[in-house]
Amino acid sequence: MERHIDINDFNYNLPDERIAKFPLAERSSSKLLIYEDGNIAESNFRNVADYLPAGAMLIFNNTRVVRARIVMHKASGARIEVFCLEPHNPADYERAFAIKGESEWSCIVGNLKKWKEGEVGIDFEYNGEEHRLRAEIVERGTREHIVRFRWSAEITFGQLLETLGRIPIPPYLNRDSEELDNTRYQTVYARFEGSVAAPTAGLHFTPELISAMRDKGFSFEEVTLHVGAGTFLPVKDDDAAQHAMHTEHFIIRRATLENILHNVGNIVAVGTTSVRTLESLTALAWRIRECGTPNEECVVGQWELYDIPAAFGCKEVAETLIGYMRDNGLEQIKAATQIMITPLGYHFRIVNYIITNFHQPKSTLLLLVSAYVGDNWKRIYDYALANDFRFLSYGDSSLLKVSRK
Repeated sequence: MERHIDINDFNYNLPDERIAKFPLAERSSSKLLIYEDGNIAESNFRNVADYLPAGAMLIFNNTRVVRARIVMHKASGARIEVFCLEPHNPADYERAFAIKGESEWSCIVGNLKKWKEGEVGIDFEYNGEEHRLRAEIVERGTREHIVRFRWSAEITFGQLLETLGRIPIPPYLNRDSEELDNTRYQTVYARFEGSVAAPTAGLHFTPELISAMRDKGFSFEEVTLHVGAGTFLPVKDDDAAQHAMHTEHFIIRRATLENILHNVGNIVAVGTTSVRTLESLTALAWRIRECGTPNEECVVGQWELYDIPAAFGCKEVAETLIGYMRDNGLEQIKAATQIMITPLGYHFRIVNYIITNFHQPKSTLLLLVSAYVGDNWKRIYDYALANDFRFLSYGDSSLLKVSRK
C-alpha cells in the first residue's frame, strides 16, 4: 500500500516564549485543556478526575530517566560529551545497569570531531580511592556510535551514571540541566531505569492526586516503555510516511493485561509512550492468532498494525495475550516497537482516552494526536496558543476524549 503524509499539514507557529523552560512549583497546578467530541474547555490538572469517566483505569509508563549524559575529556583537555542511548553489550537493560567493569552502549557523541581515536575519561572517587571511567569508540556510525566503557571500581554501570551522569533534558529547552531536573524530570511513579527522555504527561501527577483519585474509584496500572532519543527527532522528509521510526523497548505484565480486560472501553493512556505500548500489543496478539507465537524478538513494525483487521479489538488482544502467557507460564512479555500512529487510517484498539502534553510542530507525536482527534488538533492547538498554555515537556496538559462506535 502506498502511503503519503504531507508533514507541512502538521505545522504551526510555536514562539520560543511559549515553550516551558522550567516546571511549575507544584506539579498538579498546571493547566488542563479538555477536548471532548469537538468541544474545548479548560481547567486545572488537579481537577482531571472531574473530566474522566467514573471508574476509569489510568495506565502510566513507569520508566525512569537515567543520567545518560557524561562529560569526559581527552588527554589534551578537549571536552567530549557522551550521551548513552541504549545498551549494546549486554543489550538487556537490567544486565547493562548491573554489570561491573565493562559495558558497551549505543551513544551520540558531542564534539566528535575532536575524538578521532584513543580514549576519553573522567575521574571519580569511590570508597575513598580515586578511579577513572574510560571510554573508546569501537564502532562508528553516521549518527550513533558504539562506545565501550571500562572502569576498575567495584561499582555497577547504573551507579556510575548516577554518580557521574547528568539528566538529558530536551534540547529545545536550550539550557543546561540543573539540580531541580533530577527530580522534576521524573514522574513520581518512575521505577525502572532505561529512558533518556521522560514520559512527560505523567509529570503532572502527585502522590496526593493519585491517592485522591483512588478514593474516587479510579484504578491505576503500569507499563514500561524506555523512551529513546528518537522521540526528539524531527520529521525531515516532506512525506512523513518516509520517516523511519526509532525502536523503543517495552514490558507489560500479565496482571496488567487482566485488568485491561476487565476495563475494556474505559482505558486512559497517560502519555504517548503509554499509547505506543498499549497499541503495540495488538501486533503481538495477532501474531499469536496467526502463528502461535508473539515472536517478541521481532520488533513491531512501523506499519504492522495497519494490516490487522479492525474487528480484532481490545478484548480479543487481551484474551489472546493472557491465554498465551498462562499456557507458557509467563508473568510478563518484553518486546520492542517502531509503531507509527498517524491519521492515515490508524484504528485505535486499546486506548479510549489520552492525557498528553502539547507537542512540537511537524513531529510524530503530533501525528499521533491527529490520528486520535482528526483535524481538530488545529483547533486544540490554536486554543492553547491563544489562552496562555505552556508547551512541550515542562508545559501544560490536555485530556483528549473522542466517542467511537
